[in-house]
Amino acid sequence: MVETTGGGPGDGTAEVLDRPLPDGVRRRVVQIVSDGFGGLTLGELPAQLRQYARFAPNRRAKFAGNAMAAALETDTLFRQRIGEKLREAQPELAGALDSGSPPPAADPLDVAAAAYVLRPAGWVKLVAAAGEEAQRADAERADEESRAELERLREELDRARELTRSETERLRAELDAAKKEAESLHRKLRAALSDVKRGEAALRKLQGEMEAGRAEGQSVLSAAESESRRLKARLGEAEAALEASRRAAREGRSVEDMRLRLLLDTVLDAAQGLRRELALPPVSVRPAETVDAVEPGRMTPKDIAARALSEHDPAILDQLLALPQAHLVVDGYNVTKTGYPQMPLEKQRLRLLGQLSQLAAQTGAEVTCVFDGAELAAPVLLAPPRGVRVLFSKPGVTADELIRQLVRAEPPGRPVIVASTDREVADGVAKAGARPVASAMLLKRLS
Repeated sequence: MVETTGGGPGDGTAEVLDRPLPDGVRRRVVQIVSDGFGGLTLGELPAQLRQYARFAPNRRAKFAGNAMAAALETDTLFRQRIGEKLREAQPELAGALDSGSPPPAADPLDVAAAAYVLRPAGWVKLVAAAGEEAQRADAERADEESRAELERLREELDRARELTRSETERLRAELDAAKKEAESLHRKLRAALSDVKRGEAALRKLQGEMEAGRAEGQSVLSAAESESRRLKARLGEAEAALEASRRAAREGRSVEDMRLRLLLDTVLDAAQGLRRELALPPVSVRPAETVDAVEPGRMTPKDIAARALSEHDPAILDQLLALPQAHLVVDGYNVTKTGYPQMPLEKQRLRLLGQLSQLAAQTGAEVTCVFDGAELAAPVLLAPPRGVRVLFSKPGVTADELIRQLVRAEPPGRPVIVASTDREVADGVAKAGARPVASAMLLKRLS
């Protein structure tokens, strides 16, 4: 249907298409717009199409097809400019449309697309005719494809029937052969079954005899194994008791000998130090000297209390280390992180061990420095300085526990001094008989 709303003769701008543009015609229209698009300046393009100005024609038709079709329908000036580009590209087709006689050999879709852009008189009929022609061509093509598909299916059906016939004959022949083979196997099976029954009877008799013999042998073997287990258990108990007694005697003798010898050395050194400290004359004590009194020039208990040292005075540590056979145990990282925590762990260890070596040389005391092995990413390679024993705790054992083990290993009566600020460590070693001192006191003494 064509509607007209004014306009002079030969003018098709007033004609209106009352149905959607056929798909084939629409694709040709989009291609015409895409081809003429590049010949327009940016200012001549509608605002919604300027973003596609730099696209290639194929990409422009792919991504901007809807936008170009809408602009061509709504923007008369833009359509006229595209029409001018079409007249320049296809002057013969444009002239034929203007004269009202399109070329009979031209593609109806091309003619309809050009008529839609140029809008000559009667362009709606051309577009409608092209749509009908395209539908008719599609119907004919679909009909041709259906006939070809039907013919192909018929050929496949004939081949399937022939294949089924030959397969049926082959299966029938195989079935006859299988029946004959089954009859032969059935006869052989009946013969084999009779042989099996005779064999089963003989086997049952033999199994009865074997079971009787096995039961008799099993009873004898059980008795022998029971006696063997009893003897082995008694032998193992005897060997374990002997080894335990030997180990206890060996360990007890070596540990007790070491502890007694160290305690004896402590007592002897204490006695000698006491004799030097008191400057005892070689004469025996007089009875009168045992009477408690204050002689002229002698200090009273109040005078002695006035001279007592502060509990934070490093001189207390010197007095403790001056005791006979004194043993100083140092909580390494507790001391270094109290004194110089900003240094790397390796430098902390080296600095502390160097200072402890000097302290050991000055006091003559035994010095053991304990570090937490959990802080290590790899084994530490260092040569312990002279006079200092360096220990790292094993995996799963903290430095605090290692310090308590060292204190418990010492004999009662030996002076053991533990340098640590950790309250739990201090309380634990104090209960074991050691003398805890703060890390700050040791740092003052070392500096």
